[in-house]
Amino acid sequence: MIKAFENIKVIGFDADDTLWVNETYFREAEAEFGKLLSEYETPNKIDQELFKVEINNLGLYGYGVKAFVLSMVECALQLSNYNLEAKTTEAILNIGKTMLEKPVELLDGVEEVLSALSKKYRLILATKGDLLDQERKLEKSGLTKYFHHIEVLSDKKEANYSKLLNHLDIEPSQFLMIGNSLKSDVLPLVNIKAHAIHIPFHTTWVHEMVTEKETNGKAYKTLNSLHDVLKLLN
Repeated sequence: MIKAFENIKVIGFDADDTLWVNETYFREAEAEFGKLLSEYETPNKIDQELFKVEINNLGLYGYGVKAFVLSMVECALQLSNYNLEAKTTEAILNIGKTMLEKPVELLDGVEEVLSALSKKYRLILATKGDLLDQERKLEKSGLTKYFHHIEVLSDKKEANYSKLLNHLDIEPSQFLMIGNSLKSDVLPLVNIKAHAIHIPFHTTWVHEMVTEKETNGKAYKTLNSLHDVLKLLN
């Protein structure tokens, strides 16, 4: 074990694209949405406009599939100059329902790693998104038994994590967060003097991307896979 992790008592895991596949389904949905609206704009323009609507709505709707569907409907209305046919609206709603009904596909090594670490550390799940959807995915995953605490956050900023650590009654130096997003799972933890491990996923939502300047000088580990966590902590 590396010296920096000697005092770790609690390990937090992100859920989407850290434990199971998620962002891939959003990319597929965006492609389907682009086909539905192809008579109004090019696929690239549709993607750009949808992203703008999503970002504008984050403060109202938060994250998750339901927020995404509402943003798709709003974007479709704008692109169609408010002449959207009912059947197209229904098709958009069905895109969302299909996303919510997706099976939970665990990433490689997830259960092995959780099983090993749960014998030594208190594990928590710290994710953001729609509460009902995240609870559904966790139940489908079969991973509930490994977690001492489940937290669905409205956002993942320094204040959210500080509140979580206070609830857990631990110091930042005793907490390690593992996730795929530098913006949500790594930098906020580093900024409050906790520990973080970044495990990249092959696709990342534009909103979750950060610049090299933002990560420069920040103390965190980047690993190729979840399996590699065991090498650091055992």
